[in-house]
Amino acid sequence: MANQSDVATAAPEGDRARGGGSAVSLALRLLGVGPLLILIALAVAISLLTPNFLKPANLSNILAQSAVIAVVAIGQHLVILTRGIDLSVGANLALATVMGGLMFRVTDSPTLVILAMLAAGTVVGAVNGLFYVFGRLPHPFIITLATLSICKGLALELSIGHTTMRGMPDAITFIGGASSFGFPNSFFVVFGVATIVLVLTKTMVWGRWIYAVGGDPESARELGIPVKGVLLSTYMISGLCAGIGAVVLSGRTGASSPLYGNLLELDTIAAVIIGGASFLGGRGNLGHALIGALMIGVIRNALNLMNVNVFFQMIAIGVIIVAAVEADVLRNYLEKRARTIQAAKTQ
Repeated sequence: MANQSDVATAAPEGDRARGGGSAVSLALRLLGVGPLLILIALAVAISLLTPNFLKPANLSNILAQSAVIAVVAIGQHLVILTRGIDLSVGANLALATVMGGLMFRVTDSPTLVILAMLAAGTVVGAVNGLFYVFGRLPHPFIITLATLSICKGLALELSIGHTTMRGMPDAITFIGGASSFGFPNSFFVVFGVATIVLVLTKTMVWGRWIYAVGGDPESARELGIPVKGVLLSTYMISGLCAGIGAVVLSGRTGASSPLYGNLLELDTIAAVIIGGASFLGGRGNLGHALIGALMIGVIRNALNLMNVNVFFQMIAIGVIIVAAVEADVLRNYLEKRARTIQAAKTQ
C-alpha cells in the first residue's frame, strides 16, 4: 500500500504532466492556425502603414499577383506531402508559356494554345516522376534540378529571338487578365483547381495513399499501396499545375517568355512550408498552403507600396523561408513532446 509521502510526490508530478501536456497542446493548436493568424496580423499592420492597402483595387491586385504562386503551390503541396520536392516548376512554367506562344503563331485557337501549355507542363512532370521512381534516384532534388536547367535552356532556345514573344488569344487574356464579379478571373482558376484537388484527396483512396507514402514509404509498400504510381501521379500533377500557372501568367501579361517563373520554385516551397507542411512528408493542409501563397503576395505587395527595393524583397522571402522551416522544427519537437506526455499519462 502506498504511503502518504508517495501520494504527495505523485500528485505534483501528475499536475506537472497535465500542465505540460496542456501547454504543448495549446502550442500545437496555435501552430496549426498560425498561418491564418499571421496573415491577419500582417494585413492589419500593413493597412496601418499604407492606407492604400485595403482599397478594393489593391486587394484585387494581390489576388491576381498571388494566383500563379497559389496554383503552382497546389502541385508542390502534393509533392512535398510525399517527402519530395519539385525545383523545376518555375522553368517548367516558362517552357510551357513558350510552347503556348509558339502554338499561337501556328493557330489562334485558344483551346490548342491552352492544351499546348498544359501538355508541356505535364510532360515535364512525368519526366521528373519517371526518372525519380524508375531511375532509383536517391532524392527528387536531383532530377528536378536537372529538368530546371533543361527546361530553362529549351525555353531560351525555342523562343523567337530568345526573348519575350508578344500576343495571346483573347480567351487566355480574359482568363489571366480580366475580372468578373469584382474578382480577377485568375482567382476563380485557383479556386477551381484547389476544389478539384481537395475533392480528389478527400474522397478518393488516392488521397490517403499520398499521406501514407509521405508518412512511411516502406510501411505503405508493405500494405500494398502502389507507391511508385502515387509518386508518379504527384509529379505529373505538379507539372500540370505549372502548365495551368503558365496559362494564367501568359494571359495576364499577354505574352510568353523564357524569363518567366524565375525563383517560382522558392515561392511555392515557401508557401507550402509556411502553410504547415513538413519536409518529412505525410503532413500538410491544402488550405494552409494557399494561405501561404497569399501571404507571400501580401508581403510583396506591401513592400511595393512602401517602395522597398526589389532586392530587399528577395531577402524578405528568404527570411520567411527560414522562419517557416524553424516553425516546422518546433512543430516536430512539440509533437514528440506531446507523444511523450501522452505515453506518461497512460502508464
